[in-house]
Amino acid sequence: MTSEEVMSEQSPGDTVLSVVIPTYMERESLPELIGRIESSLKPMQFEIIIVDDASPDGTAECAEDLNREFGNIKVVRRGGKLGLASAVLDGFQIAGADVLAVMDADLQHPPELLPQMYTKVTEGHDLVVASRYGKGGAIEGWSLRRRMLSRGAMILAHMLLPTTRRVEDVMSGFIMLRREVIEGVKLNPIGFKILLEIIAKGNCNSVAEVPYTFRPRKKGKSSLGFREVWNFVVHIYRLL
Repeated sequence: MTSEEVMSEQSPGDTVLSVVIPTYMERESLPELIGRIESSLKPMQFEIIIVDDASPDGTAECAEDLNREFGNIKVVRRGGKLGLASAVLDGFQIAGADVLAVMDADLQHPPELLPQMYTKVTEGHDLVVASRYGKGGAIEGWSLRRRMLSRGAMILAHMLLPTTRRVEDVMSGFIMLRREVIEGVKLNPIGFKILLEIIAKGNCNSVAEVPYTFRPRKKGKSSLGFREVWNFVVHIYRLL
């Protein structure tokens, strides 16, 4: 991993949660996101890891400025647009906590859900999935085509990979897990979805889902399309 890191002032031994956020062109949304994470998780000892794929809009610089304000942010600069899944793995490598969270930077994943997810982990669950499809979950603003693509990909995963059937939303990008789930496990995800890899390969005995409403992003453009669903299908095939 080629990276430049800005270390937080917080002692690694005090950190109970590491929140990994892959970024590309998210300068506009980052201040609001970080502010909401900081407010939601106080007074917990946590860190935020921004893994940026050389965003030309100054996302990494924005994250460094926010670290000077909050003191608990690490910034990993990568040499190019290398992909979300690999960014998550790079974030895991430098995480100082035994509980790891992954979320997007586009404000579609509500950070206010993080305390509830962490509580589920402390109750004994190995993996917690923020779910759009479980009871109480919802999606707003999606076209029929997009809903069909997402649903079709999940049905395929449930049919071909039995271990995924315990999770309603296997395409979720908002998750939390114990580090031991992936210790000693070689993860090799493709595309944007790492959850499928974790469910299929990880040391995961107990899974919980926390419902939330997935809303349209305020800025930028969604990455979900035919190519992403195709990568998901290829990923399923490889895991077989």
